[in-house]
Order: sequence, then C-alpha cells, then structure tokens
Amino acid sequence: MDQATSQANIAAAHEVISRLRTEVSRAVVGQQQIVDRLIAALLIRGHVLVEGLPGLAKTLLVKTLAGAIDATFKRVQFTPDLLPADITGTLIFDPAARTFNPRFGPIFANLVLADEINRAPAKVQSALLEAMQERQVTIGDSSYTLPDPFLVIATQNPIEHEGTYTLPEAQVDRFVMKLKVDYPSAEEELRILNLYLDPTAAVAGVFPVLSLADIHGVAQLAAGVHVDEKISRYIVQLVAATRRPLDVRLPALVQYVSYGASPRATLALAHVAKAHAFIQGRPFVIPEDVKNVAHDVLRHRLVLSYEAAAEQMTADRVIDQILGAVPVP
Repeated sequence: MDQATSQANIAAAHEVISRLRTEVSRAVVGQQQIVDRLIAALLIRGHVLVEGLPGLAKTLLVKTLAGAIDATFKRVQFTPDLLPADITGTLIFDPAARTFNPRFGPIFANLVLADEINRAPAKVQSALLEAMQERQVTIGDSSYTLPDPFLVIATQNPIEHEGTYTLPEAQVDRFVMKLKVDYPSAEEELRILNLYLDPTAAVAGVFPVLSLADIHGVAQLAAGVHVDEKISRYIVQLVAATRRPLDVRLPALVQYVSYGASPRATLALAHVAKAHAFIQGRPFVIPEDVKNVAHDVLRHRLVLSYEAAAEQMTADRVIDQILGAVPVP
C-alpha cells in the first residue's frame, strides 16, 4: 500500500471516528479527551480504568459510547457480596439430558462496564483478571473464548474507602490506561443543565453509528501506524526513567518511587501513542503523541513511597519531571 492510499484510508477512518465523537457528544457534554482515550482503547483492545468523583458522568460516558457502537454491552455493578459466577457464569444441570450446560455471565460482551470495581472481593478480581489478560473464561473444566473486540471499562470512586478493596497491582497493570475525570467548566455545566431541562433530549437517545466490521477495519488501520526507531527509543527511555531516575539526573525522585513501570507499560505506551496519532489523522507517531498519553498510561503503574504520600508528590508530578528530563528526539 503506497503512502497516498494509506493517507486516504486514514482520512476515511478519521471521518468514521468523527461520527462516533459527534454521537457521543449528543449525550455527554465536554470530556472530549476522555472520549478520545476510550476510542483509542477500543482500537487497540485495551482495558481502561476510569477514576473520578461521584456525579461526573463516568457511567453515562461509557454507556453512551457503547450505545454508539453496534456491539454487545453489559454493565455489572460491583458489590462486596458479588461472586465470580455472577460475572463469568456457571454450570446449570439439565435434568432431561442429565448433563451440565454452561450459562454465560455478563462478561461475554464486547464492552463490559465494571462499575465501582474496587467494591469487589479478591475472588471476583481473580476471575476478572483471567478474562482481561487471557480473553477467555473458565467455567467448570472448560475454557470459553470471549467476543472480539472485548473491552473492560472499569470505574472507581477515589474518595470512598468503606466497603472497598484495593485492586491488586497485577490487575491494575492490565489496564492500558487510567483516566481521571475532572469537574466540568462553568460553561459546560450550564450546557449540562440545559440538556437536562430539555424534554426532547431524553427522547432522542443515542444511536449506533459504528458496526463491528467498522471497528475491526479501523483498528487494523490504526495498527499500521508507523513508529520510528527514535520514537521507540524515546518510549523505552521514558519507562526506564521511572525505574532509575538517577539515569536522567533526577536524584530527588529516588525517595518517591518505590517501583517503576513494567515492560508492559512500554508496550502500552507505544500502542496508545499509535492510536492517538491515528485519531489525529496521522500515519506516523511523533514525540508529542507519546507525551500526550504518557500520564494516562503510566500514572497507575508507579508505586510511590510513604515519603511521596507525606509530601503530596503524585504520580502525575513524577511523570511531569521525567518528561522534562528525558531528551525528545
């Protein structure tokens, strides 16, 4: 495929993504960056953790995105008494045939909204971890492949701790990104209020604008975005700097970072940067793509020390310093 054809295909795919953005914006005001990140996750089939205070439309955002895609969607409200079978499914005895048949749970969907994921106990987390990593579910002594695409979008509330469970580091690392939803601006909040007061808005709803075939086609184009060797080295250097800040002359960070990002972060940063470049309409990755998505890819992969908590040194501030210290190609 020559460069002109590739550029034309990306332009056509960009138009498809624009339709998806427009449809989502009919119900969700603002949060354009979050929407773009979720679209990027859909293209690379990466799971996403969405964190934000109550009432910031995290659930609405995911439901709206799912509604704009002609794909299966399930929502699971996580609670402390949830069982693994409530998510994966179980075996049901058929008296007539005297056999056990699988009854699939809500995990068997293209998009799964795991609402308040940190309220689920350890057994549920382990069952979800297999589904996220292996993209299959074991029921009884048989394994069943999950649909393609399969994407878990989990939400959690950062200020509630009663009745919650800390997510295991191994599971957190499976999320390709951790997105933070912030308060809307005054103008956006006014638009939200006007939308709420409009009686026709609730009737309109959201309609599918993308089919599964569209998603597969666009994802294949996104996978073909070029990453130059200099960009690859830049990505590796950024991730390595989270483990060894001294290598980039940041001795002050040594006391704050207990464990840096894993090699999985390197792969995730490259994949998300490619998707970001594709959404911007470019067939190649530039350093700004990497820097733009670095916080979302790395913030949940850094394990900070007690000193960092005491001095209010957040993962985002650590990443800011690393981005400023690593030379840009």
